[in-house]
Amino acid sequence: MSRFVRASKYRHVFGTPNKRDQCYDNIKVSRSAWDTNLVKVNPLFVSVNLEASGGGAFAVIPHSHVGKLAENYPVINGHAGAVLDTDFNPFNDHVVASASEDTKAMVWIIPEGGLTESMDKPALTLSGHGRKVGHVLFHPTADNILLSTSADFTVKLWDISKGDEKVELAGHTEIINSVSWNWEGNLLVSTCKDKKIRVFDVRANKVVQETVGHQGIKGSRVTWFGSTPIIGTTGFSRTSDRQVYIWDSRNFDKALKEETIDTGSGMLIPHYDADTSMLYLAGKGDGNIRYFEWSEEDTSLYVLSEYKSSDPLRGLGFLPKRACSISECEVARIYKVHPTFVEPISFKVPRKSDLFQPDIFPDTIGPEPSLTADEFFSGKTAPPKLISLEHGFAQTAAAKEFVTSAPQVSEPDVKHPQTEKEYQDAYHALRKENEDLKNQLSSRDARIRQLESQLASK
Repeated sequence: MSRFVRASKYRHVFGTPNKRDQCYDNIKVSRSAWDTNLVKVNPLFVSVNLEASGGGAFAVIPHSHVGKLAENYPVINGHAGAVLDTDFNPFNDHVVASASEDTKAMVWIIPEGGLTESMDKPALTLSGHGRKVGHVLFHPTADNILLSTSADFTVKLWDISKGDEKVELAGHTEIINSVSWNWEGNLLVSTCKDKKIRVFDVRANKVVQETVGHQGIKGSRVTWFGSTPIIGTTGFSRTSDRQVYIWDSRNFDKALKEETIDTGSGMLIPHYDADTSMLYLAGKGDGNIRYFEWSEEDTSLYVLSEYKSSDPLRGLGFLPKRACSISECEVARIYKVHPTFVEPISFKVPRKSDLFQPDIFPDTIGPEPSLTADEFFSGKTAPPKLISLEHGFAQTAAAKEFVTSAPQVSEPDVKHPQTEKEYQDAYHALRKENEDLKNQLSSRDARIRQLESQLASK
């Protein structure tokens, strides 16, 4: 990593946190040990995983609802297990997906203006994984395609407009730590607990590149560097040094760069801004957020600066560039998760002029899809549709309608318990039976997949 003082438009980017009364306060943030960012952000809402008893819940908060939230603030609580991840549809700001320990992914429709009462009936339930669903991620160019990963070592692609499972990617032999799409969405990169990095051609359902990554035991993260073939991973060495590796996805023989950041226990969360070529690194349990500039010309990662804070973060999310404050030269807005509140931090380039700055705001990804789900699965590939930010962020007047043709699953007609004791007995008996069966099936299925992968690699 070059520490040479290099001329850069982003060398003096600085972060400014919101005051406490302009944060989202009084939130019981999830204490799950699963490695997740805990928060996702779109131009209208902030989604936060919550700690909830008797199931899983997450809050969807409009950006304007800052300050201390009410104790009975409405939430989405349709999962039977803890919510592990959420993601907003990039082409419909009122659609959000969630992943949970109950082995299901669900799709929810947020009413205009946000929730006025708690919601427990999803628009769509996606069942098919044998173990908990750890991640959900929408496709970057095709409409209504959702990815889910699970502790059963599989990745599934769903067409949520029909409720159909379209692709199942196998090949992982351990828990999947992180996934990231490339620019066009035809390739997917993943990091895994088996310390390997894999690039999948999702439509051909095959691994096109595979290599050994970080050697530490604490897991790793991955992000694709925009429209380039470059991939960045974060992880640990055998001696717990926190590392950043830069790879060329076309050739995994050797990493382009192998850099040691520091020694720490928290996972480094990477985020790459394709518009500015800036890589943000934030360590869980750290208060600081480092940012670097990637130069593809000389394949170097240059240190820019660091946002410093004494308050450790538990996760973070990035606001889409099209919703940033362009008139204030805001190049990023990070939502930092604390134990009881979420704090927006604005990163700006200091400029004296009030005019639009085209050199720091190139055309960015817009809210319109390039392809339909059917076009993507039929083999078409297209880059994201870009928009100009010269006139700032224009919010759509009304929510886009989301309709799924997936059949509604009707509840079976059963005799329900009548007394509290009958409810408790029935609940514990069914839960024990269900868990025993699921554990047996999932363990056998995982073992089969592990053995198949070992045989295929020989």
